[in-house]
Amino acid sequence: MNLVDRFLEYVKFDTQSDELTNLTPSTPGQMVFAEHLEKELHKLGLKDISLDDNGYLMATLPGNIDRKVPTVGFIAHLDTSPDMSGRHVSPRIVKAYDGTDITLNAEKGIVLSPSEFPELLHYEGQDLIVTDGNTLLGADDKAGIAEIISAVEYLMAHPEIKHGDIRIAFNPDEEIGLGAHKFDVERFGADWGYTMDGGEIGELEFENFNAAVAKVTFTGRNVHPGYAKHKMINSLRVANQFAIMLPRWETPEHTEGYEGFYHLVGIEGTVEKTVLTYIIRDHDRDRFERRKKEFEHLTRKINKEFPECASLELKDQYYNMREKIEPVMYVIDIAEQAMRNVEVTPKVVPIRGGTDGAQLSFKGLPCPNIFAGGLNFHGRYEFVPIPSMEKAMQVIVEIARLVAER
Repeated sequence: MNLVDRFLEYVKFDTQSDELTNLTPSTPGQMVFAEHLEKELHKLGLKDISLDDNGYLMATLPGNIDRKVPTVGFIAHLDTSPDMSGRHVSPRIVKAYDGTDITLNAEKGIVLSPSEFPELLHYEGQDLIVTDGNTLLGADDKAGIAEIISAVEYLMAHPEIKHGDIRIAFNPDEEIGLGAHKFDVERFGADWGYTMDGGEIGELEFENFNAAVAKVTFTGRNVHPGYAKHKMINSLRVANQFAIMLPRWETPEHTEGYEGFYHLVGIEGTVEKTVLTYIIRDHDRDRFERRKKEFEHLTRKINKEFPECASLELKDQYYNMREKIEPVMYVIDIAEQAMRNVEVTPKVVPIRGGTDGAQLSFKGLPCPNIFAGGLNFHGRYEFVPIPSMEKAMQVIVEIARLVAER
């Protein structure tokens, strides 16, 4: 099976994750997909294949070189985003894209247009895989899975390419931030790894946000509004007062690059009780800590005016992997060289988000992120250029070769 056929088969598995189930994997479709992949890996003839009860699938391509070289790993995630349906995905190939609008769904008037997504024009003349406008595509991260398996198959078919042991792993629940939580780094047994979970061709990422979630609860006092003077405390109004004290311009819609933010992601409230849920993000660890301190400061400020009204829960989610990658920068050097060797220009950029690799790096497996090729993830406008997927597969093969050569 070739790379494209493999990908088109994988996206038909419904593997949306769900943060409300408190299960691992969080949805049964992920295990169904993992079991399908397990059978495929057996047919290919890989070794040490294991699928645990939590949906973590691992396997080995044994080395074909007569000296000890580092074991390198490649990782991708099984789940798709809960942001949009991944059920009944019906992909379509647009041959030799001509730079004009792509009608995804004529009946619903859904169009993928370069006027709204100018990055489309970077792929003029290439074959693109798009959605039918009703679902996401699932290139995040089924493109990564297809690339890894296709690269392993290629290495098996070309024994003249010398390589050490290659470990591969596919894990559940990355999209809800839990992909690395039950990942057994010791069992994986790699010296370092790469997640194949980036976006556009050439992306190479070893910096990500430090991340925390903040939940601020405001307890009010409800009194009949006709007799409420000097008695009522409207928790909705107090919550609004808290929200507007945060810097207006330090929000996702006003930031880019290395700029951090506060992001209000949820409001639930009545006069009696209101809860604001925020995510806090910053690449710089000191600024990240100051952002959390700001929440503590504003909570105290609210309580000075409305005693015991506000309570704060802060929880760190993950940290910037840069501090774990910098001591082993050769893993980045190898990835950059591999890209250049297959005529891809490396684009070293910070991730404005998280990645399983960040958590894995802090668990002892240095794990930067490499492009899988897709764009516009998590929605109906997602697409992936076929040449980008092919290059990602070639990068994996070349990394394996370079590790053995060095």
